[in-house]
Amino acid sequence: MQQSGAAGSRGCALFPLLSVLFFQGVYIVLSLEIKADAHVRGYVGEKVKLKCTFKSASAITDKLTIDWTYRPPSSSRTESIFHYQSFQYPSTAGTFRDRISWVGNVYKGDASISISNPTIKDNGTFSCAVKNPPDVHHNIPMTELTVTERGFGTMLSSVALLSILVFVPSAVVVVLLLVRMGRKAAGLKKRSKSGYKKSSIEVSDDTDQEEEDACMGRLCVRCAECLDSDYEETY
Repeated sequence: MQQSGAAGSRGCALFPLLSVLFFQGVYIVLSLEIKADAHVRGYVGEKVKLKCTFKSASAITDKLTIDWTYRPPSSSRTESIFHYQSFQYPSTAGTFRDRISWVGNVYKGDASISISNPTIKDNGTFSCAVKNPPDVHHNIPMTELTVTERGFGTMLSSVALLSILVFVPSAVVVVLLLVRMGRKAAGLKKRSKSGYKKSSIEVSDDTDQEEEDACMGRLCVRCAECLDSDYEETY
């Protein structure tokens, strides 16, 4: 009797263990992998995106659901701000009323949303939950949103970036053009100087050529006259 009781107790002890392993096995097979940015920085009045992506072992169907919730700082109260199931259902009440937009694509594993006209009061923790039956077990990533005023330093850095992207290439082009023009001017100056040295020779050569042409012309005229005179005498 004692042995049978001991065996029974061992069986009862093993059953919970097997159940845990069984459910752990199902959890691994049917789990969803969800990723979200741990920290997101936004600026007052500028739309901010809360990125959330997921991977599911099951095909995407109309049973897939996405739920975004919000928890203010130093508070345990959560607020549903967005729901998706075949259609988009942004919050129509509360802090984020008419300010949540769907920017995801479930067929690409994207469950992201955006917040328009954010304020400092929007600071807090956002969570993204996805279920795609039979894949329903998953982690729930948290995103800490920090909204601040865009300071002078940030604006200055933006101006500096704009200058780098716009004015620096233009300056490079101008410098290259000036260098090219300078080289061209130097070449012309050099050629003009070299031409000045050869000008006397070139002028003398041209003069000699003209004299030779004149002599040849006169010689031809004299030959013609001689032929004419011989023809007349024979006649």
